[in-house]
Amino acid sequence: SPTEIDMLGKRAPPSAEHLLGTDSLGRDMLSRLIYGARVSLTVGLLSSVIGVTVGGALGMVAGYFRGRFETLTVGGVDVLLAFPPLVFLLAVIAYLGQSVLNITLVIGVLSIPAFTRVARAVTLSLSEREFVVAARALGATHGRILLRELLPNVSLPLVAFFLLGVAVTIVVEGALSFLGLGVPPPTASWGSMIGEGRENLDIAPWLAFLPAGFMFLT
Repeated sequence: SPTEIDMLGKRAPPSAEHLLGTDSLGRDMLSRLIYGARVSLTVGLLSSVIGVTVGGALGMVAGYFRGRFETLTVGGVDVLLAFPPLVFLLAVIAYLGQSVLNITLVIGVLSIPAFTRVARAVTLSLSEREFVVAARALGATHGRILLRELLPNVSLPLVAFFLLGVAVTIVVEGALSFLGLGVPPPTASWGSMIGEGRENLDIAPWLAFLPAGFMFLT
């Protein structure tokens, strides 16, 4: 009806010209979804890289050397884990400003404790194994033992946890964008697209369901 056409405005449904339709400003949804993937994947991958690099190194050193360094590391990790992550994210993003770099750094810092605990737990279980004791008896330095003996064995569970971390980070970035604290418009991200589409669920549901589906599949 004419009323429904007026309500739709420029929100065109999927067609041959626009395979996934257009949004309220007439922008092609497929193009925005592809462009938004760059933001979501960049934040997801780089944040997890920060976490696995810094957290993995801290966890391995703490698990291998034990002592006071391990106590300080575990204490710092517990403090970060005890602090509500969403509150920390909202506070830091509101203070530093909304940008891909800031969001990546903050989420990356928040992911360090989890990777630290995984790396420390695996290192503790391996540091007294026969191949480590043999390397130590042959006069290998601590650096060589960490890099040549322990790292190849610790890296496997870290890689598995890294992939899980990427998925969680993509959802976290989407949640921030949904709340309006992600990458500022007009830059597209899946979370901001879901936020924009929720107001049109009754007349143009594809605006929210398409980015949500892409995030779910990823």
